[in-house]
Amino acid sequence: MLDDFFVPELQNFPGYNRKTWFNGATSHTSYRSLPRVREIFPGKLISRRGDVNWPPRSPDLTPIDFFLWGYVKSKVYTNKPTSLEQLKGNIHHEMAAITENTCRAVIGNYSHRLNECRERNGLHLNDIVFKK
Repeated sequence: MLDDFFVPELQNFPGYNRKTWFNGATSHTSYRSLPRVREIFPGKLISRRGDVNWPPRSPDLTPIDFFLWGYVKSKVYTNKPTSLEQLKGNIHHEMAAITENTCRAVIGNYSHRLNECRERNGLHLNDIVFKK
C-alpha cells in the first residue's frame, strides 16, 4: 500500500517537497509500516515511536484543541440556542464559516507555539496569545 499507492500519490502532490501532515492518522505508526515510512522520510518522522517523539494529545500543539473548539464555542452560543437542533445548526454554520485565511493564520502561528513550548520545557501555554 505504501509503495504502490501512497508514495506515488504523495510525490504527485503539489506540496510534496514542503511540509506534509497526517493529522490524527495512526496507521502509519504500526510496527509493520514504520520501517518503510522511515525510509521515505529519513530522520524526519514526527510520530509516536518516530525520530521525534510526538505528544499526540498535547492541547498546546494540536490546532483543533488550541484554536478550533474555543473559537467555535465562542460563536455558537451568541444567539443563546434553546434546542439541540438549533445548537447543531449553529455548530454546522460556524464550522462552515471558518475561512481559508483563518486556517492559514492558525497554522502560521504553529512554529511560534512549538518554539514557546520548547522554551518552557513542555509546560502548558495557557497564558499565551499568539498573533501574527
